[in-house]
Amino acid sequence: MHFHYALVDDLISREEFERRVEGKMQECGDLIDDVTAAMLVVGELDRQHVKINGLSGKSTLFSFFGKVITVTPPKEFTRQDGGKGWVAHLILADETGQVRAVLWDEKAGAVSEIETGEVLEVIGKPAGNLKNDITVLALRKSPCIIECDMSVHPQLAPPERKDIRIRILHLEDPKTITRRDGSTAELIEGCGTDGTAVTRLMTWLPEIFDDFLPDTTVFIRGALVKARNWGVEFVIDEKSEVTPDDTCISFSFSTLDTVKNEGDWSVEGSVSSLQPVRAFSSRDGRTGHVRNIVLSDGTAHLRAVLWGDRALVPLVRGDYLTIYNARLRQGRSGEPELHVGNGGFVVVTPRGLEEEVEMEGTVIATREGTFLDDGKVRYLVNGTLPHGHEFRVRGIRSGERITISTSEELEKDAVKVRSLLSNLTGAG
Repeated sequence: MHFHYALVDDLISREEFERRVEGKMQECGDLIDDVTAAMLVVGELDRQHVKINGLSGKSTLFSFFGKVITVTPPKEFTRQDGGKGWVAHLILADETGQVRAVLWDEKAGAVSEIETGEVLEVIGKPAGNLKNDITVLALRKSPCIIECDMSVHPQLAPPERKDIRIRILHLEDPKTITRRDGSTAELIEGCGTDGTAVTRLMTWLPEIFDDFLPDTTVFIRGALVKARNWGVEFVIDEKSEVTPDDTCISFSFSTLDTVKNEGDWSVEGSVSSLQPVRAFSSRDGRTGHVRNIVLSDGTAHLRAVLWGDRALVPLVRGDYLTIYNARLRQGRSGEPELHVGNGGFVVVTPRGLEEEVEMEGTVIATREGTFLDDGKVRYLVNGTLPHGHEFRVRGIRSGERITISTSEELEKDAVKVRSLLSNLTGAG
């Protein structure tokens, strides 16, 4: 019954579910087994089947009917432990929408017996943070009829290669990523515009951008265009070619007072207030991060919500932010909020009167960044100074941030450290 309870685990407790199943069996004079009784209870709670547009609900599992739009045959891959696995995909639809059904390993072999136009009954669970994907746990063919559009929605369409002309707006520093097979590779992310929209760029070939800087225009032959939850992504791989281009592509940031309609926006502004980074657990058990800030640009104030790695960018009040490709949504209070996730980028430019400083203090490493605290003031510092150690630093102070030029570790002052920790504990 655990399988069936997962369909309604956000509605009633496990004990209540088992009580209802037992009652249903007694009500039917023990003519049904516990599995049938469990399905009857699930049906009474209106969770037996949902429409595809309801697959973003809170329950752990979902049961739904879907018409097969496309079938992608199984593909072999290598797991982190070196073992082999298989994955296959189905695009399923009903009158309310479409979803990509993901089948792993032995279930992937079932697609050989599935044909376009058939209707399937599926039990599945959300596939991590992929909004349009469902991991299939069980499926069977169904005689029911579904009338729906048979063309694949753009956000579920398979990748295709295109030639694109784009002005590079921003490139992140290379990041080292560990692949599933344990090998490592360098990833570069960034964004650009074709004059109509800002689009995410990514490549596993960092050297491809060695000769190109932001605000230059390039022609990319054979870019792999992928649809993501946040929009379109251009992937540059070994089959792509990047060359300089003389075309002038215009781009300008939107002022905050014009950011009113839902959609994607690129803006600039100063951090007028910010909240601490908050950690949370996603449905698949992974840890995520989120941070709320308020931006100001002289025309208006606007709330912004930073997600994932964007939430971990070290910030202090007064920092000047350049934000690319943020999505405007209505917040819980009804006010508009800019949400910056995987498809967006945050670039920090320290602002404020610059002056040379020398400061001694204790290093405090947090999720918000590394700070130097002398018991009276605290400044965000660059670098990776060890947490809890005493340092004397020299550098340039701008607002609440110090860019260190030299640093020197000091002997620990036990009295000072205890006093600082006491103050921090009292402040918490």
